[in-house]
Amino acid sequence: MLTRLLLLFLLFSSPLLAQTQREAGLELVLLADASGSIDPEELVFQRQGYALAMTDPAVIAAIQGSIYGNVAVTYVEWASNTAVVVPWMIVDGPETAELFATALIGPPRQAYGSNAIGGALLDAKRLIEQNDIFAPRAVIDFSGDSIRNSSGPGIAQARAEVLAAGITINALPILRPEDGRRAGVNLEEEYANRIIGGPGAFMVTAEGRTSFAETVRRKLVLEISGLTPETHRTASTSPVEVFPQQ
Repeated sequence: MLTRLLLLFLLFSSPLLAQTQREAGLELVLLADASGSIDPEELVFQRQGYALAMTDPAVIAAIQGSIYGNVAVTYVEWASNTAVVVPWMIVDGPETAELFATALIGPPRQAYGSNAIGGALLDAKRLIEQNDIFAPRAVIDFSGDSIRNSSGPGIAQARAEVLAAGITINALPILRPEDGRRAGVNLEEEYANRIIGGPGAFMVTAEGRTSFAETVRRKLVLEISGLTPETHRTASTSPVEVFPQQ
């Protein structure tokens, strides 16, 4: 955390860089599974789910009610490689949310192969550190249906580097009751123990296709608002089902 705060201070205190920096309340990397277990139809379905969630009135209200009134978002798909589907975009209302959603639907698939979760987390970290955006918070929103890591850096090593940089990792494990859970019955436990981390880290489980967009919506509202599951439960009469870091 100290490392990230120091970097932000040095960057923002430079007059030249301060003129070129864009400001946002949150840098959010949506890091979505595009490995071999995700077929073309499912890839499109995931993108549509995120597009619907980003343009949902509840998400727009969370954005406009945040301290900066905006968020910086990028959508990245991961497999053996990672591919940026939508570059960094500042979303501050319905119009820019719609632009993000439109940009998300069109591009062809560019991530292929098996799982490289560690590499994906480190690539997301680089996207945060090397952009032109100043934000007091940074979150990697990792989603997937497996915990396997077939190539590249180990998950533990990558996770430690991300957390040391002051970046929070939240997760969205995707359960697939129609064909079994890809990582066995303990996918949620594995994500809780091995993926999420950092201040206020949590995960929300996508139980299946029918509830996917709604699950993403609930998760985005929490992340953008800077709420932990506990504070959301305190403020809401209908709490979302989330799993905070143990």
